[in-house]
Amino acid sequence: MGYLERIFTGYPMWKVDDDLREKTSSFPWVVTPQMALYRYGYQNIADRLSLPATHTLDHWVASRLPNCDVFVGLSQSGLYTIRAAKKRGIKTVCERSSSHIVAQNEILIEEHQRQNIPFKGIAQWAIEKELQEYAEADLIKVPSTFAYETFIQHQVPKQKLVIVPLGADLRLFHPLSKEDRTFRILYAGMMSARKGVVYLLQAMANVKYPDVETLLLGSILNEFRPALRKYAGAFRYGGVVPRAKLSWYYSQASVFVMPSVEEGLATVMAQAMACGVPVIATANSGAKDLFTNGVEGFIVPIRAPDAIQEKIQFLYENPIIREQMAHAALRRVQSMGGWDEHGKRAVEAFRTLLQN
Repeated sequence: MGYLERIFTGYPMWKVDDDLREKTSSFPWVVTPQMALYRYGYQNIADRLSLPATHTLDHWVASRLPNCDVFVGLSQSGLYTIRAAKKRGIKTVCERSSSHIVAQNEILIEEHQRQNIPFKGIAQWAIEKELQEYAEADLIKVPSTFAYETFIQHQVPKQKLVIVPLGADLRLFHPLSKEDRTFRILYAGMMSARKGVVYLLQAMANVKYPDVETLLLGSILNEFRPALRKYAGAFRYGGVVPRAKLSWYYSQASVFVMPSVEEGLATVMAQAMACGVPVIATANSGAKDLFTNGVEGFIVPIRAPDAIQEKIQFLYENPIIREQMAHAALRRVQSMGGWDEHGKRAVEAFRTLLQN
């Protein structure tokens, strides 16, 4: 839209879109190895890199911040830059992609206990740094009503919050022909306690139709592998799939399921909808900001395998309604405008911030 002055990233330059590289500076020496470790399931090692990754990137950006009207920093990575920006009269935004960090920590501790998976909780330094960012930033940008409500519950003033839902790249995600008649339930994303995959697998344990398949795509955290092994034979694992190939996988699905117990807004839902696939998702996935319950899919409570099973069986037994939902999902995500609409709403929020 012509407003971007500079992007600072911990990812390597090859991950940056070609048309943005000229405006991008990369500091990949800590963040990139950390992300690779997460991707391949080495969460414990990756977690140890969190503090140096966020601190070094933050200090690096603070020392290089160009002249601008608004600085937007991803939560945990922007405190020192927020302080540097404010000294220069630059408005500051904390971009939080999930729920309030205290709410997130509480949910994750509870969920790991339920699934009997070891978890020490979010590091105290991370909680303290992020809370300081919430306090010092002029605006906190969140992607969903669910995330917004967790901030309200933790006494963050409404006037300091703005909801800007995430989108999908409509150039990359679009319907392709389904190549078989299998009723396929698809999950795509990292597999962990947080993502609620066990509740999908529990739901499918009682679905006995012969032509139904559950396909899981994405990396698996090592700590989650024992839980996944309990359901061996109940699903097919498709591994980690490049983004460029995801449209084909979405298009081979009959329904996409996002069973997360905590999320900001899972963009994979919008990607699936852009491929003409109805979605079953939890209230804590950000689904409310993407689609209407009963129109483009179904919104169910967290930790509710019975509800997931009921909706899957309904869609299986009512192919005409499923097809109507598929068309509605495609229309809905197209009407939302993908990332263009996200950009427009973000700029609108920044303009309002500058006027205050």
